[in-house]
Amino acid sequence: MSTTAHPSAQPSPTRWLEHRYGGNVRILDDPWANALLARLCAPECDTRAAQPLLDACSRILLHLAAQELPSLSADLPTRMTQDEPRARLRTTLIDPTARAIVVDIARGGIIPAVHFQRGLMEVLEPQSVRVDHLYLQRRSDPDTGAVTGVHHAGSKIGGPVQGATVFVPDPMAATGASMAYVLDIYRALPPGAPRKIVACHLIVTPEYLARISRNAPDVVVYALRVDRGLSAPEVLAEVPGQRWAEERGLDAHSYIVPGAGGIGEVLNNAWV
Repeated sequence: MSTTAHPSAQPSPTRWLEHRYGGNVRILDDPWANALLARLCAPECDTRAAQPLLDACSRILLHLAAQELPSLSADLPTRMTQDEPRARLRTTLIDPTARAIVVDIARGGIIPAVHFQRGLMEVLEPQSVRVDHLYLQRRSDPDTGAVTGVHHAGSKIGGPVQGATVFVPDPMAATGASMAYVLDIYRALPPGAPRKIVACHLIVTPEYLARISRNAPDVVVYALRVDRGLSAPEVLAEVPGQRWAEERGLDAHSYIVPGAGGIGEVLNNAWV
């Protein structure tokens, strides 16, 4: 096998939402993904229906976010090569030796993390894929319900992250509090920083993107949708991000509008 390493390819603009949120934000604009996510967010979607829909959305997200892994040029034999020496496959592959770490943020991130782990092991060497676990939940003001921070109940982190690509598949990116907490943890791990951190979400808000761009401009964000449903009509008429400071996607309780009303609750059928 002959290989030549080269930088990861940039995503094609044809399937991506035009926006003004910065070069590290990729938001899909695809009818298939939109249909799956719309069904997942529908009022009638129960636990039994939600899980396979989240499975499908997670696979799409992984396929997109895997562009952030290093790739290489390959010259490979096929089953035809023994009969025809010119029958060799020359193509570009994800580098199978690349290290990847998946961060499971319970509760909502459990199912996406499983799919990221399994999917990554289809193209990477299994020993190169690790899953870490963090149990986080929002800390809210008892009077207003607004998010005031993050409660960290426990974690299981498998070691150093230096040189690895870290994927954080957390379905709902509302305020950015959980992601900011995760970033603090992974940047502080010795002996060094990861190669790249990739945040993967079903839905993001303008408020979340503003916090990430301000505090972690190096993090790459992938999302299937951006929700800014509380913005004024004249703001919604603009390209997303054009009037970023005026966009609103969070209600007074820090829930996403139109959003999904709590994916973790639906997936676990636990409404607390």
